[in-house]
Amino acid sequence: MSGGPGGAAAPLPRPGSAGYAAAVRAFNLAAPLRPDAAVVVRSVDDIRLALRRAAAEGLRPRIHTTGHAAGSAGSMAGALLLRVAPAGRVEVDPLRRVARIPAGTPWSAVVAEAAAHRLAVAHGSSPTVGAVGYLLRGGVSFYGRSAGLASNLVRAVELVTADGRPRRAAPDCDPELFRALRGGGGGFGVVTSVEIELLPVRRVVAGTAFWPAECADPLLDAWLRWCRTAPPEATTSLRVMNLPRVPGIPPSLTEGPVLGVDGVIVAPDDDLDRAHRVAAGLLGPLRAVAEPLLDTWSVLAPEAVPAVHMDPVEPVPVLGDHMLLADPGSAGAAAFLRVVGAGSGSPLVSAELRQLGAALGRPDARGGVLDHLAAAFAYIGAGIADGPVARDAVAAHHRRVRTALGPWDTGRTAPTFVETAGQPQGHLEPAKVHEVDRVRVRVDPDGVFRDDVMPGSSAR
Repeated sequence: MSGGPGGAAAPLPRPGSAGYAAAVRAFNLAAPLRPDAAVVVRSVDDIRLALRRAAAEGLRPRIHTTGHAAGSAGSMAGALLLRVAPAGRVEVDPLRRVARIPAGTPWSAVVAEAAAHRLAVAHGSSPTVGAVGYLLRGGVSFYGRSAGLASNLVRAVELVTADGRPRRAAPDCDPELFRALRGGGGGFGVVTSVEIELLPVRRVVAGTAFWPAECADPLLDAWLRWCRTAPPEATTSLRVMNLPRVPGIPPSLTEGPVLGVDGVIVAPDDDLDRAHRVAAGLLGPLRAVAEPLLDTWSVLAPEAVPAVHMDPVEPVPVLGDHMLLADPGSAGAAAFLRVVGAGSGSPLVSAELRQLGAALGRPDARGGVLDHLAAAFAYIGAGIADGPVARDAVAAHHRRVRTALGPWDTGRTAPTFVETAGQPQGHLEPAKVHEVDRVRVRVDPDGVFRDDVMPGSSAR
């Protein structure tokens, strides 16, 4: 963001301009961002100028980076959108096992820098997701059952608050703000970087395997039974998928609905024998049901883990839904397959159960205001919404799935999985909502960033 001739401020980019188009670009094509004005910011000075311009023109500042969560942003009428772009590169201190990540950096860049030092990081399942937004929302990684929520590993946050002041929040520097930033739902300012503890992981056993959805009943039953006693070094997910016929997807996976089981098994102290035994306990019963259509489980280095979940790397139009579930048992498993399995008529490209528990389910004294998830599984559903008819069909099916899984819905959500502004949300108890509101009042007394707070995260 730069000034005009003679030092005068350049006009804010408005709809129709190249600057506006660059700033509102979002990964989720089904959730276009339509603020009144939008600008890319790369420095503290850029942010300060943008905040002054927003105040002068009566616009509310809103923040985004990659736009993966654009669907959860809600209306941006009357807003100046700040797209935070990376200022500098990821810096790794291998002795302290800490990485400094500029806001706007995708996980792929962080993983690569950590791997260069034979370290891993608690990244998301997509390499293109912005690391900082993911971490501020909690973050459920494939290292999560052994390492906990990714936000618990954050060691410092740098941000610019509404008064234009750069701040650092850490255990020894404004610990109340540091706690609130991690899972508090946003609205504290413009985060410019985070520091995160890295993981001493050199190798894992990881991959994905797919079967025809007609085999889903015994596969889901076997997976759920394994999950109940699975060791913490294993984090997995099960998905029923309707994959499109596009380049890069094997034809055997696009001839009808398939069920996939993917995940990561960490090798503690690089003990691959133990990791292989855990993998055998998971995959042996599944492979005994039927021969997989595709099976990629193998020994991998951490830099290969972001590709395991096979998330798209190019922008797509997606309409999602999410719940945190208690153990569904046999009744819940049957309900799940009735609405997403073979013969259900599901238009969802993916209906996922993500394994939680272990460290993900335990409070962490080092963590933020959201430091664990009190649930057995996360449900994440997604459908391609490439037009009004498809969007309506996907939305209707989300409602059908929500009704079917209602008996096991905890009423809570994981912010990192929320992709739709209108879905029920709630990840903080009332006492924690009041706690983070007190911090917001202190750092943003005029509520400049109040439109950037996630639903259910503020009582103001």
